[in-house]
Amino acid sequence: MPIHHVTDPDDERLGDYTRLTDVALRAKHEPAKGLYIAESSTVIRRAVAAGHRPRSFLMAERWLPDLTDLLEEVGAGPDGDVPVFVGEAGVLEAITGFHLHRGALAAMHRPPLAPVGDLLAQAREGEGARRVAVLEDVVDHTNVGAVFRSAAALGVDAVLVSPRCADPLYRRSVRVSMGTVFQVPWTRFEAWPDGLDVLRAQGFTVAALALADDARTLDELEADPPERLALVLGTEGDGLSRAAVEAADVVVRIPMAGGVDSLNVAAASAVAFWATRR
Repeated sequence: MPIHHVTDPDDERLGDYTRLTDVALRAKHEPAKGLYIAESSTVIRRAVAAGHRPRSFLMAERWLPDLTDLLEEVGAGPDGDVPVFVGEAGVLEAITGFHLHRGALAAMHRPPLAPVGDLLAQAREGEGARRVAVLEDVVDHTNVGAVFRSAAALGVDAVLVSPRCADPLYRRSVRVSMGTVFQVPWTRFEAWPDGLDVLRAQGFTVAALALADDARTLDELEADPPERLALVLGTEGDGLSRAAVEAADVVVRIPMAGGVDSLNVAAASAVAFWATRR
């Protein structure tokens, strides 16, 4: 297959991969160019299996044998049009800003996001979603990735994120999720918290996980679960906004001991997903 050997970190063909450690840059650069970066052979394979299309690959030459089958599958073979760039470790680190030790990177085309209502109708193999997670303004990419991994493991049908929530397809989110961001259907609300009305219109009970005097315990919710449930989780520092809590149908809290009043959002999501599983 045609391989492009790169020696110059400023090679203009590698613009998709430059300065990948700069979160602010990637947040503007990737969505604007309609791409995201998949890191590691495992994540790339999961992205391709989910139907996502690569636009190029970047790796050390020693990883080529492990990915030959995939490269040929996606059109990086002799008759394909997906370039494969390889280089020495020092050149790759100068391009990306970090030591590339997880096999390979791929610049992937971002698939279009479905409207919330359409996603809910299509989830659960066409039967429609029954249990979804909603993230309000969670800004830490590690937490977003961890929530997706728990959602996949514990049978959550979809994840919906607020307009200001961190990007689930950001490199760290994808890596922490172990590629489950490609497994769990997700999309982004256009309006917040008004977008919760779409959930309610489809028969969901919107449950806000927050501290409130009138909050029900998670045990009480689990004992009499609604047919369709949306669990809303808030940002790392302040939790859910007042507007989001007021827009919910019920407020739910996780019972705590030891003088602890709350958990990290990723940990709280795992607890809530486990307690409400069916």
